[in-house]
Amino acid sequence: MTGQDAPIDLAAYFHRIGFTDAEAKPSLDTLRALHALHPQAIPFENLDVLLGRPVRLDLASLQQKLVAEQRGGFCFEHNTLFGSVLEALGFRVGSYAARVLWNHDMSLGMPPRTHMILLVDVDEQRYLTDVGFGGLTLSAPLLLQTNLEQTTPHGAFQVRDAAVESDTQFVGLPGFVLETQIKGDWKPVYRFDLDPQFEADYAVANHFMSTHPHSLFMQHLVAGRVTPGKRLGLLNHTLSIHDERQGTHKRHLANVEELRCVLTNEFKIRLPDALAELEAAIVKLPD
Repeated sequence: MTGQDAPIDLAAYFHRIGFTDAEAKPSLDTLRALHALHPQAIPFENLDVLLGRPVRLDLASLQQKLVAEQRGGFCFEHNTLFGSVLEALGFRVGSYAARVLWNHDMSLGMPPRTHMILLVDVDEQRYLTDVGFGGLTLSAPLLLQTNLEQTTPHGAFQVRDAAVESDTQFVGLPGFVLETQIKGDWKPVYRFDLDPQFEADYAVANHFMSTHPHSLFMQHLVAGRVTPGKRLGLLNHTLSIHDERQGTHKRHLANVEELRCVLTNEFKIRLPDALAELEAAIVKLPD
């Protein structure tokens, strides 16, 4: 994990996500409980990027934004905060970088390492832990074991060995590909390896994702949240709700007021105080 510049306020974090075991130990049960609660309480969102605000990764700023102000953030924010919580509880945590394959056209070449994940050691086993991947955020840790279908509260996933899969462009390169099952087919989510990452690596990736004109987050409003049995996703003016029983439903949000209501009520985001600037940014969003 990256270094900590301030102590983590576990009581405030636990209150934010609704975790009630104040005497929690670094066990698999604790990891699963925290991993289930975090993405339900703290949404994925990029409002600060649209507002031209800096995205800060120091622990004090993350606690202020994601905990005290009841905002959300993107992967670097979520997983830095979550990893700090786990370390404070006594877990052994490593942070790594991933190349996002979801909706990526591989004819354009290899995507950069723009996603942060965590690997957590529990009972001599290693678990992939990720509470910050938008509409496909994991709601449970995954055992880092290849070719094992693992069912989570929000879908099935598996980890494959990227170096030996003949149908990928990663043949011969050590690493793993996370896949999710969509309508019976396995789709790649992201590719990662075990090359440790440091604060400087995340600072560069975070700067690109939050300021570069080609970044998805500079061009679009993105939000994600899980609830029991459902995934919520927002891309600009389109709200997607995937219900395990009723399938996927999409709704076009016709105006700024509808969008503000959805951000507040569905994604549980306490909107930033710069509402005029936010509305101006929303108006410019593509359909």
